[in-house]
Amino acid sequence: MKTPKRIQPLVDDGLVDEVISQLMSGKEATVYKVRCGDEIRCAKVYKDAAKRSFKKAVQYQEGRKVRNSRRARAMEKGSKFGRQQQEDTWQNAEVDALYKVAAAGVRVPKPYGCFDGVLLMELITDDEGDVAPRLNDVGMSAEQALEDHAVVMQDVVKMLCAGLIHGDLSEFNVLVDEYGPVIIDLPQAVDAAANNNAKSMLERDVRNMTEYYGQFAPELLTTRYADEMWALYEEGELQPDTQLTGEFDDPEDSADVDSVLEEIKAALEEEQERQERIRAADSDDDD
Repeated sequence: MKTPKRIQPLVDDGLVDEVISQLMSGKEATVYKVRCGDEIRCAKVYKDAAKRSFKKAVQYQEGRKVRNSRRARAMEKGSKFGRQQQEDTWQNAEVDALYKVAAAGVRVPKPYGCFDGVLLMELITDDEGDVAPRLNDVGMSAEQALEDHAVVMQDVVKMLCAGLIHGDLSEFNVLVDEYGPVIIDLPQAVDAAANNNAKSMLERDVRNMTEYYGQFAPELLTTRYADEMWALYEEGELQPDTQLTGEFDDPEDSADVDSVLEEIKAALEEEQERQERIRAADSDDDD
């Protein structure tokens, strides 16, 4: 196929020899299958910020550190240079996250570097050498669902122990090769300690995966892995090899939602009665 404009510089520099085909086009990037010497890899071409439809980017970037103080000031001011630096930081975040979580033992594509907004990385394939399918295109037995869900939950724990939360984990961001799930798409990875939305994002990641696997193994739908791992994380007791149970007991002093609702209802009824008494008293005065 014709070489995309954004990949041409990599061809000129000898990093890519041939663009074979387009694999997918998503909200934040277009991915191509490319040949690099004797290896087949993939090239992820990030879309410009103006064309990228990924929502709430600022929410994900909260807590990310920029080492260069000049860059940080420019990003805060929103200057042209600052916007470019912010875009570079966004793109490089995935490379940094891939290296970090891979070192933590999470199965992710091996990165080969990011060059002017093009990420070169390993192409995940199935047992026949074809591009591995996304999880949303894969059916499975209840036994397999339980096994793969446990693997993904352990990967989420490993990421959390490495200080990161995927932030957009779902059946669309997991590939399945002959060895099992492979997590992809991490440019929005969240700093677990510095982002105020970290807990809710972790809960969403876990819920997405649990609901998908729960289609095949319904017993998963009553588990509380996110609550369990976050509580351990806050207590400093979460380890990469922590064996989760999926069970969690709410603290005794936590709010009883039903009781709170009953109290609110009672207060509203009391106020309604008070207003009726006032109206009745005003009516008697008029008489």
